[in-house]
Amino acid sequence: MMTLSTFRAGAGSLSPALMLVALVLPQHVHAQAQEPAEPALAEVVITARAQQLYRVTETTTGRLPIAPLLASQSLQVINAELIDDQGARTALDLYRNLSGVSFFSYAGVTARGFRQEEIFFDGLRGDPYAGFSVPQLFDVERVEFLKGPAGMLYGQGAPGGLFNYVTGVPDAEFAADVRLVAGTESRRGGSLDLSLPLGARGTALRVGAFYEDRDLPRRNAGNESSIANVVLRVPVGSSSLDLRAARYDQDLPGNRLRGVPTDNAGNFLTSVDWNHNEPTDFLRLQSDVAQAKWTGTVGETFSFDLGLRYNFASETQQYHEPFGLFDSNGDGRADATRRQYRDQIRDQKNWSVAASGIWRIEAGSEAHRILAGVDYFDSELDFYGRSVTGTNVAQPGRPTPLSLFTPVYGVSNPRTYALPGFSLSVTSARREGGYLLGESTLGRWITTLGLRYDEFEDRSGATRFDADTLTWRAGVVYRLRDELSAYAQIATSFEPQSIGSQTPLAGGPFDPTEGEMLEAGLKWDLGEGRIQGAVAVYQITRSNILQADPRGDVGGDGVNDLVAFGEVESEGFEFDVTADLTDNWVGTLSYAYNDTRITRTNGRTNITNSVGDRFANAPRNTLGFWSRYQFPGLGVALAVGGDYVDVRRSLSNQIVQPYFVADASVILERGSWRTLLRVNNVFDETYAASGFIDRTGHFPGSPREAFIEISRRW
Repeated sequence: MMTLSTFRAGAGSLSPALMLVALVLPQHVHAQAQEPAEPALAEVVITARAQQLYRVTETTTGRLPIAPLLASQSLQVINAELIDDQGARTALDLYRNLSGVSFFSYAGVTARGFRQEEIFFDGLRGDPYAGFSVPQLFDVERVEFLKGPAGMLYGQGAPGGLFNYVTGVPDAEFAADVRLVAGTESRRGGSLDLSLPLGARGTALRVGAFYEDRDLPRRNAGNESSIANVVLRVPVGSSSLDLRAARYDQDLPGNRLRGVPTDNAGNFLTSVDWNHNEPTDFLRLQSDVAQAKWTGTVGETFSFDLGLRYNFASETQQYHEPFGLFDSNGDGRADATRRQYRDQIRDQKNWSVAASGIWRIEAGSEAHRILAGVDYFDSELDFYGRSVTGTNVAQPGRPTPLSLFTPVYGVSNPRTYALPGFSLSVTSARREGGYLLGESTLGRWITTLGLRYDEFEDRSGATRFDADTLTWRAGVVYRLRDELSAYAQIATSFEPQSIGSQTPLAGGPFDPTEGEMLEAGLKWDLGEGRIQGAVAVYQITRSNILQADPRGDVGGDGVNDLVAFGEVESEGFEFDVTADLTDNWVGTLSYAYNDTRITRTNGRTNITNSVGDRFANAPRNTLGFWSRYQFPGLGVALAVGGDYVDVRRSLSNQIVQPYFVADASVILERGSWRTLLRVNNVFDETYAASGFIDRTGHFPGSPREAFIEISRRW
């Protein structure tokens, strides 16, 4: 199905990070090789942050839990301690901690050069923040990012990586966490997280509630969010059954938020608080989740994980879309925008089922694990939409234009618009797959080989497409020392083409896009866990990408044709390290270099997200760091962090200027009380977090903001 292209890495671009590795490793690697350690395959440990503060002891994203030095996959984990110290509220607050990840739009990111939007919760498909809402982090204990193609484990997905949000479960003993927050932009809110043991056999209940209301930096815009969840844990022999119910509500006045227009050099044309929406515009999300997870062991050689998830989400939007800049006074400068009013409802229903088992076999110095699993996903989306478009002048029944410099809101009244009736579009998707993976340990060598078979079906109106595909992964690890490993892997992925492109009128149906990655690197865990890190080089090739057929309407049926002839190549280098610099000082550093290029087209038309021979919003260099110092005996910690993202291009080939943003936290702990003072964008930098298209502009980053959070734990 796929061929492995030659790996090429720009050594000149990678040398600074390689020099850093050379400086760190010799101080801690033993001069002489030690005897091979006994394999401990039953141990479920992932340590990915500082040992004392940001340590993570397990993960579920790799399906086959393993210590990081023994893994041939790249995985980064952000745990609850790091989330708390950084005062993170949404997914947007975390990307700086992940090498190779930067913001694209809403909940979407650029990961290793490719746009990625799909999110898993507890290893299951079914994101409750469907559409254009950004995940909140309440009740999220850690965020795991599995880098590169993950088709062999999870089925369809973008080749840059996969996010998994792991939610909390009840404690075996009574525990409570109460928090209050207040800050700039009229921020106010609070949360409650309570664990209650129910009887002596280990049954426990966890109840959580979260509420926060705040204004956003853009005019008319706000965010009122609430979450309520209940989790019941019931022991069943050597296993446990977790039953979860959750409700997510978001009310976003003055949304859906697009960007602020810029010139071709990336300079904002007006103030970054400009908003194209009226005060009456809104985005509202109501999402309900029911989930069951059964995990456990049978004897000492078999463990299992069964999951079922149901999600129904309704997202309602009424907003004014920027629909084209124009010069209203004839001075040669664009100073206003036409607008289109959109009234939309998205009702989405998802079912997700997954089951997996791990068998452990040990024979002398050899150890083996076999992973087998199946999963199923079914989704249906009902989209109701209607719109009316305004012109460059005010007209009855249409949205009025809006000035970029002196916007006047309230003149345009959606109640007076000449709106048509709603149109209904129904799309559905079904995914089902099975996989088998084997891992063998012989001395210092660990090899992994896995294969997956998928079937999928998409429907939209009279258009239907179904197919099957194979994906695979192969990896090898060699333990150079007990604390240092070298690894390499090959992994593949696939993504079905959009069902809207599968109609025979456009030349369809088309086979899925394919992704293939070759990766190699080093991992270390030095000084008994005081210095943990990894360095990796990779190449990802994504092929079979659709683009417009240069011949236009080939069959004369009134629909322009498409052709699957695009290819993109992403090459990069990543370096991550977390260190206990002293007993009271911990730091993290993540750097990534990426070069994503369009390597094949039909020569006359573009492929999606391309800008010339590059991909939109794909920076070459990103850097994130975080440093926390605890003053001994005082219960006070100071923390600072930074985020650098290199120059990019928007979808309209406008420059997105590079930026650096610094943040800081002060943490005061007294017994069970904790106070966090958080300041984001300390120097109040004006910057674009990412680019989009020219008529909607770049997404502006948040200006300086601060809040204080007071919490008590029992």
